[in-house]
Amino acid sequence: MAVAPADGTERTKRTTSEPPGGPPLPLGRHIELAGLGTTFVREVAGPPNAPTVLLLHGWLASGGLNWFTVFDDLARHFRVIAPDVRGHARGLRSRRIFRLADCADDCAETLVELGTGPVIAVGYSMGGPIAQLLWQRHRDLCAGLVLCATAGGFVPGTRERLASQAVMAAVAGTTRVGALLARIPGAPPIAFPFGRSGAMPAWAAAEMRRHDVRMVIEAGHSISTYHARWLGEIDVPTAAVITTQDRAVAPRLQYEMASAIPRATRHEIDDGHLTCARPSFAAPLRRACLDVADRAFG
Repeated sequence: MAVAPADGTERTKRTTSEPPGGPPLPLGRHIELAGLGTTFVREVAGPPNAPTVLLLHGWLASGGLNWFTVFDDLARHFRVIAPDVRGHARGLRSRRIFRLADCADDCAETLVELGTGPVIAVGYSMGGPIAQLLWQRHRDLCAGLVLCATAGGFVPGTRERLASQAVMAAVAGTTRVGALLARIPGAPPIAFPFGRSGAMPAWAAAEMRRHDVRMVIEAGHSISTYHARWLGEIDVPTAAVITTQDRAVAPRLQYEMASAIPRATRHEIDDGHLTCARPSFAAPLRRACLDVADRAFG
């Protein structure tokens, strides 16, 4: 068990089932979701009666891989829950075609199973739409939003969107018809800023090898079709963490999302899409979460 210090937080600790060489991570456990299957969450208790943040990772990542730099920092202020999204790492497996809406429903069932009240949904990249959909589909479980390196739609032009959808649909269709790959290729050295040698790249690659290849390819297609035309209806406190040097999610799209959401605050990071893997990410994310918590819970 993790040891709870005097300030009420629970220090993170690597579980015995983690691949070697990775960072200290919160304890994780499998949870059975009624009628859906088994998912996996990492949890930190945080201070007594603290609000809860639900951390939703990006495409090809996992709860541990996306958020390992921020667990300890956030746990000083919040209860932290970080699930693996369906098809990713230890997340839920399904024969259904991957849909972001189903991921939001999975999150809702997870919160019900854990017995937590309304949460601040914190979404990074692909996790942003999942957080948005959690608000849209399960308003009673969402007290606020923190949307990081994400947008309300990822392929802005109609022509580009149709081309992207066609490519992703073809790839996804091929994997469903043919034999599925037994494992996802190892992460290239540039996938995360860990350097080209040492234990961290090997840990990241081992985490990615847990993915269901068919489902993550379908997730790419689902991302390319996503477009939230209803952002102006969001009625919970929201913060946008904007990565101003992002080459994966254009900063223009991030700013447009922030402008579309009523009273959303902006928190800029002068970095790219992989800022989540740097220790410097923890402070601006904490400030954004505290901003939303202050407005949501007073």
